[in-house]
Amino acid sequence: MIPVYNEEKDLQPCVLRLHEHLERTFPYAFRITVADNASTDSTPRVAERLAAEIPEVRSFRLEQKGRGRALRAVWSASDAPVLAYMDVDLSTDLNALLPLVAPLISGHSDLAIGSRLSRSSRVVRGAKREFISRSYNLILRGSLQARFSDAQCGFKAIRRDVAQALLPLVEDTGWFFDTEMLVLAERAGLRIHEVPVDWVDDPDSTVHIVKTATDDLKGVWRVGRALATGSLPLDRLARPFGDDPRDRDLTDVPGGLARQLVGFCVVGGLSTLFYLLLYSAFRSFSGAQIANALALLVSAVANTAANRRLTFGVRGRGGAVRHQAQGMVVFGIGLVLTSGSLAALKAASSDPSHSTELAVLIAANLAATVLRFLLFRAWVFPDRRDERTSHVVASHRPASHGPVVPYGPVSQVPDPRGHAPFDQTPFDQTSYDQTPYETTQFRAGEAADRTWGDSTMQLQAVRPHDHDPRNAR
Repeated sequence: MIPVYNEEKDLQPCVLRLHEHLERTFPYAFRITVADNASTDSTPRVAERLAAEIPEVRSFRLEQKGRGRALRAVWSASDAPVLAYMDVDLSTDLNALLPLVAPLISGHSDLAIGSRLSRSSRVVRGAKREFISRSYNLILRGSLQARFSDAQCGFKAIRRDVAQALLPLVEDTGWFFDTEMLVLAERAGLRIHEVPVDWVDDPDSTVHIVKTATDDLKGVWRVGRALATGSLPLDRLARPFGDDPRDRDLTDVPGGLARQLVGFCVVGGLSTLFYLLLYSAFRSFSGAQIANALALLVSAVANTAANRRLTFGVRGRGGAVRHQAQGMVVFGIGLVLTSGSLAALKAASSDPSHSTELAVLIAANLAATVLRFLLFRAWVFPDRRDERTSHVVASHRPASHGPVVPYGPVSQVPDPRGHAPFDQTPFDQTSYDQTPYETTQFRAGEAADRTWGDSTMQLQAVRPHDHDPRNAR
């Protein structure tokens, strides 16, 4: 796809050059769609003429401006298994197009982007644009924890099945569309492939830098706020595409334990500091036991909320009340430990100093913290991946029943290149039809783990239309 606005001069040379490159070097079927964003010059007529002259070119007209709006409209209506776009000025070297889409065609990645900020990229552009681009990506890294290097490079691709789930969640219709799409994809755990590109900036670009930068910063604030409040339904995108080793059941390896420990320690350290400050404040007008109970209560509510979101990754408001109620039980256990420690200190010394009280409370809180983590992990925020594991239905037959031909006689399977069939071995259809079969359910990955022994399975392709009839593979 090529989004355009008032590009009557550059559109035809761009399309002709792109079409010639694809015809000469691209091994897959392709289609070029020119998406006109409410142009007021002769751009629509140029696009229609190109579509009439070149079979692989299509023309699409929108009555409203916005690159994001055009991307959503064209990509949502496309039947191509891989969707890509590039700017009409062809600033990116076209030799990067095949490396861009190859990881998507193979199924290895979900999205792919060109990066002008990679060390191996060769970029020619002015100091002003270079400074703005790097500053913007630094803002994304600092505010939205983005790990991709170049959000605004006009050279991106996405698998259609991913786009169908991701695009409805993207609100922006302008230049921030790319950034929002990438941030949501990354937060959902999708795989983003980066391709170093050679880039020569177009000095005649019609992009308004100041307005674009202002709109982008507004978008960063909106997306950051939505992520902080958990209002985005990212569970729709939580790695539904392809196999992910993090979704496999591994014995003796608790999932996400290292990350949870780090998050819990950070939250615990801040909570302990908050608790001690509260205790010192309450202690100025109440007894030690009352100050301890009040400080622990307030800090426990904050601790449960922070661990829920940051340590165990629970988003949204669902189950928040139940989690806080369970957190109160954990709080009660911590209260018993700390109050017992204060009582023991009081019995040992009739008038302990404030520093001694704090030292005893810190030791008691360390013990309570270890217990709190174990209870949070096992009871309050348990890992429920086992309950969400999808099952696949497969027909199988033990090897003792004889050879299995999955879809009929092998001699009837033609070679897609037009050669002779793969095998002309005679086939007894009667004995095949009478062979007993059984249907069962198994968890994805069991066959790879060899827990099924000798068996033959018949599985339907995940994306049966994602193939090129010209490609024999």
